[in-house]
Amino acid sequence: VVAFLVAFHQNKQLIGEKGLLPCKLYLQDVKKYFKGKVGLDALSYAPTLIWFLDWSDMDSTLDCLALAGLAVAAFVLLTGCANMVLMSLLWLLYLSLVNVGQIWWVLRWESQLLETGFLGIFLCPLWTLSRLPQRSPPSRIVIWAFRWLIFRIMLGAGLIKIRGDRCWRELTCMDYHYETQPVPNPISYFMHRSPWWFHRFETLVNHFIELLVPFFLLLGRRMCILHGLLQILFQVLLIISGNLSFLNWLTMVPSIACFDDASLGLLFGSRLRERVVRMQLPGPEGERLSLGSCVRRVLNISLGLLIIYLSIPVVLNLLNSRQVMNTSFNPLRIVNTYGAFGSITKERTEVILQGTASLDPNDPTAVWEEFEFKCKPGDLRRRPCLISPYHYRLDWLMWFAAFQTYEQNEWIIHLAGKLLAQEEETLSLLATNPFAGRDPPRWIRGEHFKYKFSQPGGKHASDGRWWIRKRIGPYFPPVNLQGLRKFFKDRNWPYPVQD
Repeated sequence: VVAFLVAFHQNKQLIGEKGLLPCKLYLQDVKKYFKGKVGLDALSYAPTLIWFLDWSDMDSTLDCLALAGLAVAAFVLLTGCANMVLMSLLWLLYLSLVNVGQIWWVLRWESQLLETGFLGIFLCPLWTLSRLPQRSPPSRIVIWAFRWLIFRIMLGAGLIKIRGDRCWRELTCMDYHYETQPVPNPISYFMHRSPWWFHRFETLVNHFIELLVPFFLLLGRRMCILHGLLQILFQVLLIISGNLSFLNWLTMVPSIACFDDASLGLLFGSRLRERVVRMQLPGPEGERLSLGSCVRRVLNISLGLLIIYLSIPVVLNLLNSRQVMNTSFNPLRIVNTYGAFGSITKERTEVILQGTASLDPNDPTAVWEEFEFKCKPGDLRRRPCLISPYHYRLDWLMWFAAFQTYEQNEWIIHLAGKLLAQEEETLSLLATNPFAGRDPPRWIRGEHFKYKFSQPGGKHASDGRWWIRKRIGPYFPPVNLQGLRKFFKDRNWPYPVQD
């Protein structure tokens, strides 16, 4: 539900007709690469339903996909009823968005949601929408597929840390993490000031949870249940201390497969427990299996064989000293490799976009006013946001852009052009527009700053400042709308029109 809600609210601004990276241009480039045909090659490179839909109004097409997914997901959530058809539709709709989302949809939780959603198809009966259908308990193959998923998620995250950044081996990464993570929350502010020994303890616990606890899955029922409890508790702690979208909420899902009916039964009433027991009873002796049961059994066995086959490159990657993280080895993203924070940035830098109405951007008396984003640090006095499981994609990519160059992130110049034109859809991605109700800015520039948390109880904090910042220098020079015309034309981006 959250994933499709984010897509509905942000699709048009990011990949729509006038988006920062229009998906129509992306699909046209893919089609051109494959000699102008939408054949098997193009479909396997970018599997999406949009190939077969109307491109003349891409905004409406993207909205329809997002709203359809939101409606189906809400139905399943509110009714507790699902079958393989509905779950397959959910997976296909989100796959269609992810594969045209370009850099906005490359983050780990997109592939993880697709893999989790694909496995969720096989938890359900084939046709019926009964909440507890008779004689259709989940196959052990599916349960172990979920356990294999959480094993890879955690072990992949642990190995990439040990192999990636020496601060994980020296137990010092948590000295920096809370301040430099993509989108800190208010708790991050206080966690950052924990004593040094507590940060060392946190790092040791992280290594224990990610490198050792996954093997509890192989040590019998009690250790498997302990694994599930520890992983869910770990994800709750991560939710409290940061804004990692719906990632941590999603990671709890495969951990549920660590519990059996006996361990979960205490949470439910006796009538429901009796219904679950009846659900798992075999049919009368000699009774033929229904068509749905036969199909489901064949699909479950096929799923097991498919996962084994697709896991081969994933296992080889885990064993490789040059391990890569958050990569899919197949276009359908059914079995993926995962990882998180393989390297930790030691200093936080931010790109601050500023506009001026001055005729001359080099005039020392020009007044530059700042655009404020929804959640990323900007205004020193604004409290860090608390938004998980929601996700602001632009804010997240601004974090990446801050430790790269604008040449590596051309979309940020596109963003500047849209702010010069005061396009309403793009402005909806921001928290404040200093030029609202006034003439548009004549120039926009990007300034590069180093940000640090203020000291709780210190001088800056008593003045209401959560952050302290120091200017590094220009990120990109002042640009105006006319000067960007050729830049837009060379990339086939629609030239911004002032609303």
